[in-house]
Amino acid sequence: MDFAGTKSLFHLPSGVIYLDGNSLGPLPKTTMAKLEHVTRHEWGETLITAWNGAGWMSQPSRLGDRIGRLIGAKPGSVVVGDTLSIKVYQALAAAIDLQPDRNVILSEPENFPSDLYMAQGLIGSLDRGLTLKCVTPDKIPNALEQNVAALLLTEVNYRTGRLHNMQELTQMARENGVLTVWDLAHSAGAIPVDVARAGVDFAVGCTYKYLNAGPGAPAFIYVAPKLHDHIRPALSGWLGHQAPFAFDPDYHPGPGIERMRVGTPPVLQMAALEAALDIWDTVDMQDIRARSIVLSELFIEHVERQCPQVNLVSPRDPNQRGSQVSFAVDDAYPVVQALIARGVIGDFRAPDLMRFGFAPLFIDEQDVENAATILADILSSKSWDRPEFKKRAFVT
Repeated sequence: MDFAGTKSLFHLPSGVIYLDGNSLGPLPKTTMAKLEHVTRHEWGETLITAWNGAGWMSQPSRLGDRIGRLIGAKPGSVVVGDTLSIKVYQALAAAIDLQPDRNVILSEPENFPSDLYMAQGLIGSLDRGLTLKCVTPDKIPNALEQNVAALLLTEVNYRTGRLHNMQELTQMARENGVLTVWDLAHSAGAIPVDVARAGVDFAVGCTYKYLNAGPGAPAFIYVAPKLHDHIRPALSGWLGHQAPFAFDPDYHPGPGIERMRVGTPPVLQMAALEAALDIWDTVDMQDIRARSIVLSELFIEHVERQCPQVNLVSPRDPNQRGSQVSFAVDDAYPVVQALIARGVIGDFRAPDLMRFGFAPLFIDEQDVENAATILADILSSKSWDRPEFKKRAFVT
């Protein structure tokens, strides 16, 4: 791939090295023109007729198939809409509904907290004796017992970048009659994923990180085709109905993956996603993965040589981590704020981690080397030790 060419497709502010695309992807240059067209011509000129004429109502399925290519899903098995937390709730609710004789949801303590919150809320609302059991990754295989209904995991750990073996764990789960729910928030657009080959039952993910659809962009949900006719949506929204505009007072699920739609499509956000996917349609995920490993390894090499104060907490083996790298350091929060003030944007994760993402579409070797040099200067000079860098903002 021509990564110098792909970098030119993004709006990157002058003087900024952006190592936080794993949290919010940068703006594709075509997005603004796409949004202007949708707002000015579709919404502005055709008004409500655009639901049909501009294809707004079919956006969730069309975009779902385009995301499906990136995660190894067959056409008609991914749909876009709502938020990631809602999609986690939907997938998990559907999984445990299919397992009425099992009462345990299995996860890990360092799963993304919102996923665990959704599980806890679901357990409380159902009141059918379900429990959430969290074990460390090494204990998951032995915890796949006969009472486990669903295995809920995020493939790439949000703090450390540690990578689960999706295929191996999914196979173990299947052998024990356990359904799998995989969160691909830090996988889609970052590493090769093949949910069909792995035999995944449910998968969810967001589009505002590596997929560059913008803040608040909609999530997606995958359901294995073999389950389409058996799942019962817990959130039976009107657009998951088989005939929404019949306005039937009783819910009847739509066909296939369509039943996992809930609310009205966020048309403007989906337009931004559509513009971003024009870039992703040209991408080979194997190339992306190989390049991200080169960049992350280079960053680790430079940081460890220049910054003896830090400790790598991400797996040393690049094949055991996603496209992000985390270092532990004392006073990590003000250090990250000092970095941002110097034009290197990463992020902080409590209690002491600096987290950096490596998205090859817009990051190159020079960015990586410069970022490491700036970090070394901040640490050696202690320029982070200033009141303005220690004041905690709401978003870290």
